[in-house]
Amino acid sequence: MRKFFWRAIKKPPVLFYAIGLGPVIGRLVLLLTTIGRKSGLPRVTPLQYEDIEGNIYIASARGIQADWFRNILVNPRVVVHVGSKGFIGLADPITDPARIAEVLEIRFARHPRMMGVLLRLEGLPKEFNRARLEAFAADRVMVVIRPDVFGV
Repeated sequence: MRKFFWRAIKKPPVLFYAIGLGPVIGRLVLLLTTIGRKSGLPRVTPLQYEDIEGNIYIASARGIQADWFRNILVNPRVVVHVGSKGFIGLADPITDPARIAEVLEIRFARHPRMMGVLLRLEGLPKEFNRARLEAFAADRVMVVIRPDVFGV
């Protein structure tokens, strides 16, 4: 049932990109293409993201169990579509709680309502401090994608 849920929520953003609404939905959601670690086939996953100084940060709601995350561990070369643009990038997993907390703080500052709701759904209180955020980040994973200027 869980796998069905994750597959079902992937379809609308992919469809929106396919019909040309990438510039609208791309403000919050990107399309990440990884190579399947078992199949060797391209796998497309819509994900929320944050662009920080030209690098794309994405978090895994399913932690290390997310297929896209496990694909990156095998092959870090990815394709990213954001809005009407796309690029080849190299994905680097982040597991350091301090670094994850730093990115979450930036996301919270940029999107206070959305991130407030998401963090509360994940168990954080409405008011939290950096130490609490780092404790929360201790069992989370994130990925930074850097454009690969040599890969084109």
